[in-house]
Amino acid sequence: MTIRAVVKGVGHYLPEEVVPNSWFADKLETSDEWIISRTGIERRHFAANGETTSDLATNAAERALAASGLTANDIDALIVATSTPDLTFPSAATMVQARLGMERGFAFDIQAVCAGFVFAMSQANALIVSGQAKRALVIGAETFSRILDFDDRGTCVLFGDGAGALVLEAAEADGTAADRGILTVDLHSDGRHKDILYVDGGVSTQSTGQLRMQGKEVFRHAVEKLAKTAHTSLDKLGLSGDDIDWIVPHQANLRIIKSTAQKMGVGMDRVVVTVQDHGNTSAASIPLALSVGVERGQIKRGDLLVTEAIGGGLAWGSVIIRW
Repeated sequence: MTIRAVVKGVGHYLPEEVVPNSWFADKLETSDEWIISRTGIERRHFAANGETTSDLATNAAERALAASGLTANDIDALIVATSTPDLTFPSAATMVQARLGMERGFAFDIQAVCAGFVFAMSQANALIVSGQAKRALVIGAETFSRILDFDDRGTCVLFGDGAGALVLEAAEADGTAADRGILTVDLHSDGRHKDILYVDGGVSTQSTGQLRMQGKEVFRHAVEKLAKTAHTSLDKLGLSGDDIDWIVPHQANLRIIKSTAQKMGVGMDRVVVTVQDHGNTSAASIPLALSVGVERGQIKRGDLLVTEAIGGGLAWGSVIIRW
C-alpha cells in the first residue's frame, strides 16, 4: 500500500485593486505595448493600504476549505509559502491558523521566493506520506507591491499581489503513476546565483529593501532549469511530455512559459496561463493558476499536471500531481 497526498480542494483570492499597464505608462517611460511584448502581462492586482499577506492567505484558505468540504479543525498542518510576511515573526501561517479558528495541528512558513509553493507542496507531501499529518492546507501568498522600486521599469511592471491555497489529504493508492495525488517531487537550489534576483534589504541590515533583478540572466536560467526539473520528475515516473494533460507553471513571464513548454515538447494548448491577468505573484502564482484552471474547467479529476517554478536563491523545482 502507498499513501498519496490527494487534492481535496483549491481556492484563490485577489485584492480588489486592478492595476493596468497604463498605470505605469503614466509614471514611467514605458507603454502597454512594451510591457505586453516583453512579458505578456496586461494587468495585476495590488493589495490595499493595510491589507496584508496573511489577509490574502486567509481568504484563499477559506475558499479552498469550502471547496474541499472540510473545516479548519480538520487540518493537521498549515504551510504558507511567502517572501513578504506581515511581520519578522511570528509566521504568517500562525496568523492564518488563528484567523481560521484552527485550534489544533501546527503551522509554519516556507521562504523559497517564486519557488515557494513547490517547496511547500514537497513539505506537505512528506508530512502526509510519513504519517505526521493526514490533511495539509498549503498556501502561497504575496504582497510584492510592497518591495518594488517604482522607478525601475524593468521590475516594477512584472509583479502583483494575490494568494492561492490547496488542501491535501492522505489516501491509499496502488503506488503507480495512475494514482491520484502528488506523484513525485524534484527540488534544487544554487546560492551562487543570488545576485541575479534578490531584495537589497532585510532584518539584519535594518532595512526593508527593494527587489533587484538581472532580467536576461534570470530568463536564461529559468528556461534551462524549469524544463530540466520537469523532465527529471517525469523520468522518475517513466512518463514523457506526451503524458501531460496540463503544465501549470510559475507565472513569471509569458516568454519563459512558452520557451519552457517548447523545450518540454508540450503545446501551449496544454499550458494554464494566467500571467496576463495577475502578473508574477511569486509563491502565489502556481496555486492561483491551479484554482483558475479548475474554475475555467481546464483542470479535471484524473488529469496529470506538471507544476514547476524558479525563484531567487536560485531555488527551483517541480511537482507532478494527478488531480
